[in-house]
Amino acid sequence: MTVWELLAEAVSALPEPFGRQDVLRWFAERHPDVKPQTISAHMQVATSNAPAESRGGFLNRTPLVTRVARGQYVAYRAPAEGRQAGTEPEAHSQMGGQRSSAPDRFDIVLVSCGRAKQEAPSRAADLYTSDGFRKRRALAEELGDAWFILSAEHGLVSPDEWLAPYDLALSTAPEDYRAAWGRWVTARLAYKVGGLRGRSVLLLAPAPYADAIITHLQSAGAMVESPLAGLRQGEQLAWLTAELASLKTLTARPMANPDVDPLMSVDVFLARLRDDALLLSPAEFLASDDPRMRMPGLYSWWVDAQGAKLLSVGLEHTVDPGLVYAGLAGATRSRSGRKSANTLRGRIRGMHLGGNHNFSTFRLSLGSILAAAHGQDRIDEGQLTAWMHEHLRLIAVPVDDADTLDALETEVLAVLDPPLNLDKRPKTPLREQLTQLRRTYSGR
Repeated sequence: MTVWELLAEAVSALPEPFGRQDVLRWFAERHPDVKPQTISAHMQVATSNAPAESRGGFLNRTPLVTRVARGQYVAYRAPAEGRQAGTEPEAHSQMGGQRSSAPDRFDIVLVSCGRAKQEAPSRAADLYTSDGFRKRRALAEELGDAWFILSAEHGLVSPDEWLAPYDLALSTAPEDYRAAWGRWVTARLAYKVGGLRGRSVLLLAPAPYADAIITHLQSAGAMVESPLAGLRQGEQLAWLTAELASLKTLTARPMANPDVDPLMSVDVFLARLRDDALLLSPAEFLASDDPRMRMPGLYSWWVDAQGAKLLSVGLEHTVDPGLVYAGLAGATRSRSGRKSANTLRGRIRGMHLGGNHNFSTFRLSLGSILAAAHGQDRIDEGQLTAWMHEHLRLIAVPVDDADTLDALETEVLAVLDPPLNLDKRPKTPLREQLTQLRRTYSGR
C-alpha cells in the first residue's frame, strides 16, 4: 500500500477530532518503517483547507482530512446539500478536561529549553541555539499572546530575562525534583498572569517537561494542548516544521501576477529565506518526502558558529555565522527559453550534497575553502560532505513560475548579499580570495 492509502486507513480508524501526533502514533504502531517526515508531508497535501499551493501535485486528488482547529483534524467530507462548500464540520477537542475548540491563538505558550546553548550569558530567548528551540520559539511568537520558557534549572523564565549557560536537563533530574519543579512553575505562571482558570495554554515541550507540569496546569483550570509530549525527537521536529510551514505558506506565483506589487512579493520570499525557524539539517531535508521540493525554487544555506570559524581561516576573511549562500533551482534558461527539469530536491540532494564539486558551484566554493583551511592540496569529497551535514542548515522555498525565477533570484541576492555568492554580486576582497581558491582547486 502507498503512504496515501495508509493515511486514508488511519483517518478512518481514529476517533475525531484527532491530531497529527495521533496519526504519527498510529503509523508507529502499525507501519514503523514509514518516516514521520513522510507522514507529515502527506498530511499537508491531504488537507482539504490547506492553501492550494502547499498541496502541490496532489491538488486534484480528493482530500483525506479537514483541519477544524489548530492541530485538530477530522476525516474529509464532501460538501452536502444544505451545507455551503467550504463550511467545515463542527469538532471539539479535550483541553484540560473541558470541551473546547482549539484556538488559532493561545493566551500562553510554554516552550521547553534546549541543551545547546550560547557560551556566554544571554537573553533567555537567545540563549538556546538548537533547531528545535528555534522552531518552538517561532511558533510561540506566532501563536501566543504571551510566552515563557521552561528551564530545568530556573523554572519559568520570561524571554527577556538574562541567564548564564547551565547544564541541567529535566529528563535526568530526580523524580522528586521534577514533581517540585512542576508545582513551582505552575504557581509562578499563575502569579505572573493573574491566574490560570479559563486560560488556553499551548505546551511545546517533550514528555519530561509536559508530564511534570500538565496536571498542575489543568488542576489550576487551564485548557492545555500538548502536541509534542508523545513524539520522539525527530517526530517533534517534523511536527514543528509542518506547523511553521502552514503558517508561512507562500503564494505560488507571486511575480507572475501583474496585480501583485513585485517588491512586495520579493519581501515575502526574503522573509522566508531569512527565517531561521524554518532551517532544516541536510539529514532532515534528505529524509523528507515533501512534494513541494520537486518544484523549482529558491534556497538559502546557513553555517553555524564553529563552521564559520573554519571558513574564516580558509578565506583569510571573517565569515559570520548565519546565511552564507543563496541560489535557485529549475529556472527557465534565459538565452534559449528552454524549461529546466531541475528541482529543489535535485539541486540540493544531487548536486550540493551529491559528493562531487564538479557539479556544484557552491560545493566547489566550500571544498576550496576547507582544503585551504586544512592545508590540503585537493578537495576531500567525503570530508566536505560530512562537514556540510555537521555545520550547515538550509531553507528551501518552492516557486512554480520558473520563467520569473531568475529575475527573482537577482532581486533576492541584491538584498541578502550572501558572502559566498559570486554570480550577480559585486567584487569584495573576500569574493576575490574565494575566486582565487576556486581556480586553485577546481582542477584537482
